[in-house]
Amino acid sequence: MDTTIKITDLSKNFGSKQALKNISLDIDQGMFGLLGPNGAGKTTLMKIISTLLKKSSGEVIVCGIPVEKSSEIRGLIGYLPQDFSMYGNMNAYEALDYLATLSGMKKSERKTKVPELLEKVNLLEQRKTKVKAMSGGMKRRLGIAQSMIHDPKVIIVDEPTAGLDPEERVRFRNLLCEIAKDRIVLLSTHIVGDIEATCEEIAVLNQGEIVFRGTVRELLKLVENKVYTLEISTSELDMMKERYLVTGILTSGSLTKVKLISDEKPLESATLCAADVEDAYMYLMKQQEVK
Repeated sequence: MDTTIKITDLSKNFGSKQALKNISLDIDQGMFGLLGPNGAGKTTLMKIISTLLKKSSGEVIVCGIPVEKSSEIRGLIGYLPQDFSMYGNMNAYEALDYLATLSGMKKSERKTKVPELLEKVNLLEQRKTKVKAMSGGMKRRLGIAQSMIHDPKVIIVDEPTAGLDPEERVRFRNLLCEIAKDRIVLLSTHIVGDIEATCEEIAVLNQGEIVFRGTVRELLKLVENKVYTLEISTSELDMMKERYLVTGILTSGSLTKVKLISDEKPLESATLCAADVEDAYMYLMKQQEVK
């Protein structure tokens, strides 16, 4: 079976506002990251792929099936929205079993499938915990379990780690990487660290347009030999922020260590350093402001 998402000249209008502007994108099996600021159009794109929103123009084909065939597409996709919620008074097992029932799964199959999914998302020991008593991370993992009930070829997760503590965030990232081995997992986020930790192939969306498509390594090349660190007096910080794109600040008393991006060496005391994805992303966004 075809395991790709093909998007061609996709646009979406809400009245006079154009939320997506002629987007073309091919997404293959594995983890794919969609990065962009809040309001960039990421959720709109996710909802169109999931058939929750109708496109204004263009073409979207999921695993060989056009999105106009919504019932077939929904059988292929598992969706975890940003504002995911479940039945608070049910425990984890009951909630997942209920959702499996709604999907048409027979009781005999549910008896096997529900424990398997809870174990996969590391919630089997918490199967009797009520949803309303779960941590944010546990609820997100239960959300992934519900998205996998019908063994979808595509899983879409929208801002899944927002509000999670660092430990839960790492656990959730690892889970996404594991389930992406034999399907497409489309991760939409504004948190650069999530993309850096999980995705090789990415696209950056800004104001409804794709402004970058490639690998993480290719994104990093945008700031190759442009990232510097140097130590300045704290009183000079405002001046440095006016002149350069500062991506890191560490203040200690009267001295401040800054990390910045510059086409040329900013000061003799500056030292080139390795760039990370956040540096490259901030540089890309800054370039968009200039255009």
